[in-house]
Amino acid sequence: MAADKLTRESVVERALALANEDGVEALTIRRLAGRLGVTPMALYWHFKNKDELVWALAEHLLAGVTADIAPGDPWQKRLRAMVRALVDAMREHPSLPDFLNSVVEDKHELESFKRATEAALDALSAAGFSPVEGYYIATYLLNASIALVKDHPGWPADMSEAEQAEALRLRRLHIETLPRDRYPRMVEYGATLHAPPDIERYFTFGIDLMMEGVEGLARRRA
Repeated sequence: MAADKLTRESVVERALALANEDGVEALTIRRLAGRLGVTPMALYWHFKNKDELVWALAEHLLAGVTADIAPGDPWQKRLRAMVRALVDAMREHPSLPDFLNSVVEDKHELESFKRATEAALDALSAAGFSPVEGYYIATYLLNASIALVKDHPGWPADMSEAEQAEALRLRRLHIETLPRDRYPRMVEYGATLHAPPDIERYFTFGIDLMMEGVEGLARRRA
């Protein structure tokens, strides 16, 4: 890409692709410039340094979390839509959890993060929670969503079907050979491992689990 055709948006998109492929730590101005076919100086027209680029990426990644929120909707629908949008964003962009956890020093200063936090607190206030309780719940939902995506039971994208089948067979064999008198429920679970996990069911179940907890607590308060 010629330097005179670079835009801030095209730099962000390519930087995001690099971070998703190789990890956030692999994202450097020099390496990004190489991907774009320009000199590092060409990128400095758009971003003064790597920190500014990282902030732009984080803003871009979080921008969609509140995109489909309608203020007049019931609080349950608003909060679930935000959790679903966050989970979907992290699934699409594997680098997002790292941006949230370690790369952006103070994510609370991101405009998109502040908008999402405000929207979550507003929904939780409508549910009857105090500001402190709402903040606790919003923090839990963020961290639980990160864990849901980072620790999903699927296989790495670069594994072949044959490799996945063999890994699944070995896992099932390991669990099923546990002493049945000591681990009957684990052995029972191992017997179910005849096919790759249903990833869509896993994520839907995880979001339901989070939301049922919040909604159940709200009902008890009411």
